[in-house]
Amino acid sequence: MDCVVVKAGEAITSVDGVQRAPGISNTTAAAGGICMQISRLPGGAVGKAHLHEDHESTLYILEGSTAMLFGDQLEHRLEAHPGDFVYVPANTPHKPWNLSETEPIVMVVARTDASEQESLVLLPHLDELPHVLDATP
Repeated sequence: MDCVVVKAGEAITSVDGVQRAPGISNTTAAAGGICMQISRLPGGAVGKAHLHEDHESTLYILEGSTAMLFGDQLEHRLEAHPGDFVYVPANTPHKPWNLSETEPIVMVVARTDASEQESLVLLPHLDELPHVLDATP
């Protein structure tokens, strides 16, 4: 085993609508149980409802402010701002959005999924719930 330095990869937009710059993963550092990346949500952007099957996620908000619906029917809401940490338990449906129309959200994301996004499961039926449509811009 070797310690490695990994430069953030070129950002891609993942299937949930969030831009991700790959960092530490099983691909880049032979990680066995964690991935870490920089994620961005542009001004006015809304992510898609999803969960990470069998994997916990944590966020640290560097810039911008986000809101997130979460729960089996996206019935709960939270907001996070620069300097806040957010924990999302494994298998928890959630849907993030940027509270600003112009400023991006920049966050460090760590997940117990060394493969980065393989555990992501989209939940389009939750995106269509009336209270979800009313809550997001």
